[in-house]
Amino acid sequence: MPSTDLLLTFNAGSSTVKIGIFAIEGARARRIGKGVIDFRAEPLSLNLTEGPQRFEVPLKSEVTEDLHDVIDETFALLADHFDIAAVRAAGHRVVHGGDRFTGPVALDAAAIDAVDALTPLAPLHQPQALRFIRALRHLKPHLLQTASFDTAFHATQDDLVRRFAIPRALHEEGIKRYGFHGLSYKFIAGELRRRSPQAAKVVIAHLGSGASLCALDHGLSRDCSMGFSTLDGIPMATRPGWLDPGVVLHLACEKKQSLGEIEDLLYHRSGLLGVSGISADSRDLLKDDRPEARQAIDLFTLRIAGEIGRMAVTLGGLDAVVFTAGIGEHQPEIRAGVVNRLSWLGVTIDEKTNAANDFAISAGDSRIAVHVIATDEEQVIADEAISILGSD
Repeated sequence: MPSTDLLLTFNAGSSTVKIGIFAIEGARARRIGKGVIDFRAEPLSLNLTEGPQRFEVPLKSEVTEDLHDVIDETFALLADHFDIAAVRAAGHRVVHGGDRFTGPVALDAAAIDAVDALTPLAPLHQPQALRFIRALRHLKPHLLQTASFDTAFHATQDDLVRRFAIPRALHEEGIKRYGFHGLSYKFIAGELRRRSPQAAKVVIAHLGSGASLCALDHGLSRDCSMGFSTLDGIPMATRPGWLDPGVVLHLACEKKQSLGEIEDLLYHRSGLLGVSGISADSRDLLKDDRPEARQAIDLFTLRIAGEIGRMAVTLGGLDAVVFTAGIGEHQPEIRAGVVNRLSWLGVTIDEKTNAANDFAISAGDSRIAVHVIATDEEQVIADEAISILGSD
């Protein structure tokens, strides 16, 4: 395959899309650029990186439900910097693959319909990916598009781990633990094989505005903190994590809140923002002297440490802990707060390497290794897209 062939990736969030531009080099993809569109920004713009150069290019298009104009204009702008005619495929991050999709797939009409059918399992995230898939299909109907699923990495988990203690019929209908952030965990698993192959039993903490943890045994997912939805697990920027379902019943029955009000509370007004009443951003809270800010951070680190302990039970031991994503990679105070709560496991942290965000941040006498690894979901999407492109 010619080295000039290109591939695009689309990592759609609730209000942004990250676009990766990759050169296809055999079975691997090499990133040559990236773009971000924040749909909350006014005016709308494409923030583009090409090598060391950065550009902010205004977009004239109006944001519509089908995104046709935005995608058309984005491709035209990308063509000013890259050979868009050489694009051979586009890969998309899709949050939910259910039990049907346990690996990447080519997105033909039937597969797109199947992805759409899973929307009830991820009502806030699935539609965003579908908007870009359909908009790109409208612009370039013959371009190969692929989907990489956040849930697919967790298909190796045991059925016992995936079950809720609910009637079996509901489990068979699909109400079970799926797990998310799988593309990030797949990338970290590959990095660990390369950089620390001796670590077999590992807990990865993916800490960003959305946050979760995953237990790996020899690179395979065995447990995770997120379950049926992205609300589950540890506290996040605006999501509560674990919550007694009786609270939801109380809000609905006693407080007479509507489903829409409860959904807004759980997705947008809880987590660090809810506890602190100040900010959803841990950076703001770490700089704030008010006790509410401190309590939000303490609750965050307490729940993360507790989940690491729970996952050590699933794994039957623990060799290493890895921090990744925005908070995990860049906030030494959060990492120290978590590790200090695990001192009973013999985990200790080196203050100097932790402050520098080094790869190895555990102290020399620590019984468990502690690492910081930058994640790259777009790289996984690109590599999986190439695997499908090469099999055509």
